[in-house]
Amino acid sequence: MNNQVISFENVSKRFRLLKIPRRAFQEVFVNIFNREARGKHYFWALQEVSFSIKAGETVGLLGANGSGKSTILKLISRIIDPDTGVIKVAGRLSALLELGAGFHPDLTGRENIYLNGSILGLNRRAMDRKLDDIIGFAGIGEFIDTPVRSYSSGMQMRLGFSVAIHVEPEIILVDEVLAVGDYSFQLKCLERIRQLQKQGVTILFVSHDFEAVESLCSRAIWLEQGRLQGDGDVGEILAEMRARYHWDGKQKIASVKEAISELDELMI
Repeated sequence: MNNQVISFENVSKRFRLLKIPRRAFQEVFVNIFNREARGKHYFWALQEVSFSIKAGETVGLLGANGSGKSTILKLISRIIDPDTGVIKVAGRLSALLELGAGFHPDLTGRENIYLNGSILGLNRRAMDRKLDDIIGFAGIGEFIDTPVRSYSSGMQMRLGFSVAIHVEPEIILVDEVLAVGDYSFQLKCLERIRQLQKQGVTILFVSHDFEAVESLCSRAIWLEQGRLQGDGDVGEILAEMRARYHWDGKQKIASVKEAISELDELMI
């Protein structure tokens, strides 16, 4: 499929930096006459970034902390808007971003399932049909009927991932959350990602684990300090990053690599 489902055209995003409150009257008085101190301070999270993703692609979004990866995911999800540039997204979008994002802490897991479904445009009847599969995949047992605020980070990730993959997504965003889960759940998640790939779902995968990215993705987009550094074959981009960061091939999350290897053996 050659149609583009995600497109960024010269996109930039800035955030206003919050300054430390003045603690003394003398400091406030002095800064009345200090234009620089009274001025607005901004941080550019993205600067003139352009790329497009075709339907059915699995693309790794790479870069160090603070490079702009999460900002891109939030822009795609319409959580925030760009300051300049044009973003186009076509298709039902399901996002697994920060842990707990999209969950109301005072609602139970079951209630949050229905809440997320309604946000994505699915009616209660449709969610009724998916409910058992979502709960079964999450594997959190009787906690499904307790408030989400009592969940561990692993339980939140389990439920969030389960909802994200069961709402018939055409595009799914995954942001570094698989590292929270235990080995067996990682394996189950990776297996489902393989199934989504076969179904033609577009996947944007954020991870600091080069081994996982290389195994799951055919293409990578590399960001550094809010600017696009590279976009192309995943092997070539990772080689450039290894050279830039002097990565020796030993820094990896062993459990994820083992899970991928085991999954590939099972699928042969």
